[in-house]
Amino acid sequence: MDKLNIAIIFGGQSSEHDISCMSVQTVAGAVCTDRYDITYIGITKDGHWLLVDSLEDIADGSWVKSKASAILSPDATKRELILITEQGFSTRKIDVIFPVLHGMLGEDGTIQGLFEMTGIPYVGSGVLASAVGMDKVYTKIIVNTLGIAQADYVLVRAADVAEKALDIQVKRVEDKLDYPVFIKPSKAGSSQGVSKAHNREELIAGLRLAAQHDTKILVERNIVGREIECAVLGSAVKPEASGVGEILAAAEFYDFDAKYSSEESKTVISPELPAGKAEEIQKAAKAIFSAVDGYGLARVDFFLEKDTDRVIFNEINTLPGFTAISMYPMLWEAEGLKLEELVEKQIQLAFEREKI
Repeated sequence: MDKLNIAIIFGGQSSEHDISCMSVQTVAGAVCTDRYDITYIGITKDGHWLLVDSLEDIADGSWVKSKASAILSPDATKRELILITEQGFSTRKIDVIFPVLHGMLGEDGTIQGLFEMTGIPYVGSGVLASAVGMDKVYTKIIVNTLGIAQADYVLVRAADVAEKALDIQVKRVEDKLDYPVFIKPSKAGSSQGVSKAHNREELIAGLRLAAQHDTKILVERNIVGREIECAVLGSAVKPEASGVGEILAAAEFYDFDAKYSSEESKTVISPELPAGKAEEIQKAAKAIFSAVDGYGLARVDFFLEKDTDRVIFNEINTLPGFTAISMYPMLWEAEGLKLEELVEKQIQLAFEREKI
């Protein structure tokens, strides 16, 4: 049987570029090379698409020096890459795409739209679920229809975070929410641009920081409680949920440094929870995945509120990390699904998308 050609795309223009370069090494290392020939496509921080020779080039960072370009043709009758090298132009047929991209222009529906145009099967959620899942405000609007608890919030437009309008936005927040509050770019991931404000001065600084990352800013009521995550795979019609995991953050909250730089941050698989709470979280995770029309994979994050034990939805990530410390693959491994099997399952779901 001939091997299939799989294009693995990584990097990207978002603030999560470096995390993608870590995740892709895990994913690519789990792809069955007896079944697939891998073509690596790296997207630089300034948006240049490069043909990358090997996993070793990704690991040492030398891939950014590649002289060859690799561009996905939007012509659905071709289903191919256009390769531009020093020797000239050529094409390569692609059977399936595995995007290992995080953040803007990677998991927000934009590149998924390109995949749809190519006609090539691809791993992960489609345009709608990717866009909604990336935008925390619109995720909240959808989750509001499900009767699942979530933090109260105020939407602030980055355009209003200016000297003349800033006082108005601060008053809007203070009228609805008590300190402390969390300030989040609506469409940034890996906690980039996120801060916690205990007073007006910190709120103003947080709004200005978040405005550097997105045009919409979400200011949320602080939830005191345990951070619990659940992995989902499958389709919106038939989602499967893993067991749950708990984040024990080294910092006051699970910010970028706490996630990827601190050895003191820990993840606990199958933590002890009050009776019925794990099942409630699994049910809510599947409901949210289905409501946004998710496909393939997602990690859904919750809080278990202190004193009340209420399950409160935090956010959904439609292309969760696959680094050595990422919760998504660890949760499925705890269910007996090894990394190689998980990656193969995602590829097979890509081929099945049109049948569901």
